[in-house]
Amino acid sequence: METASLKTDLFDRLEVMGKKATRDGFGAGLLEAGTRHADVVALCADLTGSLKMDDFQARFPDRFFQVGIAEANMMGIAAGLATSGKIPYTGTFANFSTGRVYDQIRQSIAYSHKNVKICASHAGLTLGEDGATHQILEDIGMMKMLPGMTVINPCDYNQTRAATMAIADHSGPVYLRFGRPNWPVFIPEDQPFRIGKALPLRYGSDVTVLATGHLVWLAVEAARALAAEGISCDLINIHTIKPLDEEAIIGSVRRTGCVVTCEEHNRIGGLGDSVAQCLARHWPCPQEYVAVDDRFGESGKPEELLEKYGLTTPAIMAAVRKAVARRTKS
Repeated sequence: METASLKTDLFDRLEVMGKKATRDGFGAGLLEAGTRHADVVALCADLTGSLKMDDFQARFPDRFFQVGIAEANMMGIAAGLATSGKIPYTGTFANFSTGRVYDQIRQSIAYSHKNVKICASHAGLTLGEDGATHQILEDIGMMKMLPGMTVINPCDYNQTRAATMAIADHSGPVYLRFGRPNWPVFIPEDQPFRIGKALPLRYGSDVTVLATGHLVWLAVEAARALAAEGISCDLINIHTIKPLDEEAIIGSVRRTGCVVTCEEHNRIGGLGDSVAQCLARHWPCPQEYVAVDDRFGESGKPEELLEKYGLTTPAIMAAVRKAVARRTKS
């Protein structure tokens, strides 16, 4: 574990460096991964522009495969390419990367531990106006249940770019989840990305806040506001949901005695459930969830949907106060 001074230093340096979509980070990372690894190939289901795979296609036309609106076939082709020694990255929306092709992923990729990188954009509510049929809030749960599947949910452009490059060096299937909207860029560009190792952002003593994806920045805002109230948050970026960094989580919760989990996902099956299972085995304590409460999404502007479904900075602050109150009573 890093020292308190290092954690605090990183938190103090977290400032917004503009806004970019995490899907843009995927596009940039894919191009770099392809430049570094001759075996990296890319497949897309008729969404090259939406997945920001254009630059890879232009640079490596012989390593890019446009399969059309045939996601199940794409997974089968990727499994075959992996068998021949290639490192395939598949690209489509998160709903189509999981729900539409779960059987193909389970049977052709996960069961035989194929080295396929399933890259899923437009995840969660922030897909926005396309509505519930294109949004998916249960994908993390679906993918983490597959034996041997690594599940990664980065928080901003820089972290998504780094994660996209890192998975090229990882042996085995990966589910990489990212989003559509422009979002604050705040993780330093040179911050190392280690699969399965949480990124501590702030050292605190009153409550552990574990956040993933888009909600990491909202948790940063909440931690800063709560400090003015005298509540000290130990804030950790859980970019890898499987394998979960149980050591980092348990170490923090032993000190704080309560936890809040924050995610743009169904409360059932996501980060919060993984944390609850970990703590039930090792360190039971009060836990509060900031997540979608067992509902489908709907059409609307991303910021309006986050507000309606309770995925906001004030919602995180309210959950923290409740967790601290429960710890105090116990």
